[in-house]
Amino acid sequence: FTSFLHLPGTSEEVAPPPKQSFMIPKKEINMVSDMAKWKRSQAYADYMGFILTLNEGVRGKKLTCEYKVSEPIEKLVALLNTLDRWIDETPPVDQPSRFGNKAFRTWYARLDQEAEKLVATVIPKHLADAAPEVAVYLKESVGNSTRIDYGTGHEAAFAAFLCCLCKIGVLRVDDQMAIVFKVFNRYLEVMRKLQKTYRMEPAGSQGVWGLDDFQFLPFIWGSSQLIDHPNLEPRHFVDEKVVNENHKDFMFLECILFITEMKTGPFAEHSNQLWNISAVPSWSKVNQGLIRMYKAECLEKFPVIQHFKFGSLLPIQPVTS
Repeated sequence: FTSFLHLPGTSEEVAPPPKQSFMIPKKEINMVSDMAKWKRSQAYADYMGFILTLNEGVRGKKLTCEYKVSEPIEKLVALLNTLDRWIDETPPVDQPSRFGNKAFRTWYARLDQEAEKLVATVIPKHLADAAPEVAVYLKESVGNSTRIDYGTGHEAAFAAFLCCLCKIGVLRVDDQMAIVFKVFNRYLEVMRKLQKTYRMEPAGSQGVWGLDDFQFLPFIWGSSQLIDHPNLEPRHFVDEKVVNENHKDFMFLECILFITEMKTGPFAEHSNQLWNISAVPSWSKVNQGLIRMYKAECLEKFPVIQHFKFGSLLPIQPVTS
């Protein structure tokens, strides 16, 4: 799986790679029967490979542990800090409906305009041509400006954005932990702020039968973090005290905390799937189950994948192995 995460110290650092032709990613999945194309695509293989590489990379590690922070990682965090600042500069407007505050459209329009410039701050000059392609995934990752909603398809676009940065060699193998703990975690904070500030609707939510209204990946990577933990078991995450004491170390518990802040009533009722997961005996079983569920409930669902875009870095062409 590490084939597309450029290894540091290889000859690639010396000679720039041959000129690649980049393209603006576009939709390719237009009807349910196109889903077979997606599952056979290079994009699917690379995307899943990326998710699983990071899953291994954070296994048994706390958010607060020590890890390398490269310059591109710092720049990505700065980019997300900019998006966060824009939320402060775009307060919600007074409107009759409670949900989907229209100020989100103003915030989004700014990102739409600036995305390529933001991405250009992260990638080196000799890869400047990649910015328009990579920027599309960034724009897709923050929610839909027409519906003012957000869901796992948008989250997948952010993972695709990071995957593209790996494929062009901006992020490398030794950035794995920082990709999840620094960049993705900061992304989650900004998305939670967007969801709260503009009261965004969950996109394609399965209601009580979904895992969570908004995210999925932090539950996968977060359960991997907890594998072989000496005393935290899956049954503990429904315990408020355990969550309050440990959420700063574990992404999974951070997600649980956010859900309990946003929802009222018994946990078993508002988050039935998570409640069921708390009965699974081990974190490695939880992790494996969530990966299967992610494929089935997100990546293999037409309403989610119809919005996914394909370009030169994540191509719709069948896998060449």
